[in-house]
Amino acid sequence: MIGLSGGIGSGKSTVAEFFAGLGARVIDADAIVHELQAPGSPMLHEIAEAFGHDLIRDDRSLDREELGAVVFRDEEARRRLGDIVHPGVRTEMARRLAEALESGAPVIILDIPLLFEGAAAGADTHSVFGVDATVLAWVPREVQIERTVARDACSRDEAERRVASQLPLDDKRALADHVIDNSGPISDTRAAVAQLFEVLAQVDKLS
Repeated sequence: MIGLSGGIGSGKSTVAEFFAGLGARVIDADAIVHELQAPGSPMLHEIAEAFGHDLIRDDRSLDREELGAVVFRDEEARRRLGDIVHPGVRTEMARRLAEALESGAPVIILDIPLLFEGAAAGADTHSVFGVDATVLAWVPREVQIERTVARDACSRDEAERRVASQLPLDDKRALADHVIDNSGPISDTRAAVAQLFEVLAQVDKLS
């Protein structure tokens, strides 16, 4: 079991897709969040109660841009949102992990945005998440900012604020067992993921 993480604009989802294409079973925490926040869901109602019903669009979906504008500016708001979101996500990830373990996949990827935050506070990431190794999708901070501006159509100031709200990728790099440099051509990233997958799959065969 491998813990995968990154940061805003680091291309973590691309790395996860490459792993999946090689036969890994990917359990995506962000995708689970989106499912649990579907229109009419209990989690969406709780978010609206905590942060305002104006965050719900006319089609009853969550306005993620507006919610992000709130939580990226306010550490306490991020904590409150985490208290709402994390318990349900952990439960669903555990359920999907149990299914993945029965599937016989050679590598299981737990795609978790906050994988390294606990380790930065002194906790052991491997023990907390039950993973055998950790992987970081890394890019320089300036690339993070440029990609966030392009992806989210936001100002540079807003992109810098969002990047600053997370543990720096260089700090995460010091905590990771393996690092995928995603700052160059996509072909280089694909090759790096393929090489690492072979190493991880071989370890599974030997264990």
